[in-house]
Amino acid sequence: MTSSTTVLWRFSILVGALALCLPAPVSAQKGESDLKKLAQLYQTKEQWQSRAQTVREGILRGAELWPLPEKTPLAPQITGLRKYEGYSVENVAFESVPGFFVIANLYRPLDLDGKEPRPGIVCPHGHVGAGRCDANVQQRCATLARMGATVLSYNMVGYGDSSQVKHSERHVLTFQLWNSIRALDFLVSLKEVDAKRIGVTGASGGGTQTFLLTAVDDRVAVSVPVVMVSCEFYGGCNCESGLPIHKSAKHVTNNADIAALAAPRPLLLISCSGDWTKNTPEREYPYIKNVYKLFDAENKVANAHIVGGHDYGPSKRLPAYQFFAKHLGLSLAAVTGPNSMVDESKNKVEAAAQMAPFTKDNPRPESALMGEAAVLLAIQKAQGKAKQ
Repeated sequence: MTSSTTVLWRFSILVGALALCLPAPVSAQKGESDLKKLAQLYQTKEQWQSRAQTVREGILRGAELWPLPEKTPLAPQITGLRKYEGYSVENVAFESVPGFFVIANLYRPLDLDGKEPRPGIVCPHGHVGAGRCDANVQQRCATLARMGATVLSYNMVGYGDSSQVKHSERHVLTFQLWNSIRALDFLVSLKEVDAKRIGVTGASGGGTQTFLLTAVDDRVAVSVPVVMVSCEFYGGCNCESGLPIHKSAKHVTNNADIAALAAPRPLLLISCSGDWTKNTPEREYPYIKNVYKLFDAENKVANAHIVGGHDYGPSKRLPAYQFFAKHLGLSLAAVTGPNSMVDESKNKVEAAAQMAPFTKDNPRPESALMGEAAVLLAIQKAQGKAKQ
């Protein structure tokens, strides 16, 4: 039996043995067993790269984004400039497809003495009620901007003032992943942003968006998914596992395997003792590190394991800041206080009303698409699938 035939044979067995598109947790034992079976599908860098392409396509097909939609004009609106100590904030709305708005805030560094181009970082948030307006989200965006990055923080579909589609809809994964891709498009369209130095980081559901975006878009140069990479839990929300991105007739994967698609780009897994990432140092991290070994890039993957719960609080932000500083050329000194600790006291946590791009005086256009069916049709038209 040839090596290629052996891989296909193992793959066919695995497809029959695993059922990974589950909205609920699998057991820790099954998760670990799944990783061992996945590891049998490749032994060389070339075999991994071939399989990675299959998994990448499987994610996009499962998300109903294959082929990728045509990228229509973003038509961005940037309003409401506020300047704080070391950074500024603006309100942003742009269209991922005509009539479907991504609602965001843009954080920019001040007083960089014309140092451009600079790194860009996209920050998806998790399942927190305040969305991008959550204090922890604002703190990390402001600090990363003070460190020298242009940062885009954008709402999950159905959160806060991103109200055109409910978050519970079946195709929210489709819309959210496409919005993430278009968020990258917006960021790299800014003249001050270095398209070769792009990072992404988010926690929980934002962690899912972090590793999915990294997997399907090679413009991401540095990836930091927080408290989400697990081989036994896929999120439990339609935005994470509501469509068959983990299993098809041609591919089987799980979230640890998807995170490994970052290789050989710098990747930091931030895990904690208080959720389903509690075993990351002994389970998911070694699996992913073995993929990086194939590229002789073990120095580009790391795990910061924090004693604590499921959040993106200060203890988890610190290793993220350090990793981005190392791999994107940001300045830790710019945010370090006299006690050698990162000082976030200079950041301003704003009220949601101040962060809104659409207001009474600048309302969302009446032509905005409303509801899952209308947005899905717009994406399908962009794919050339819809009947004209």
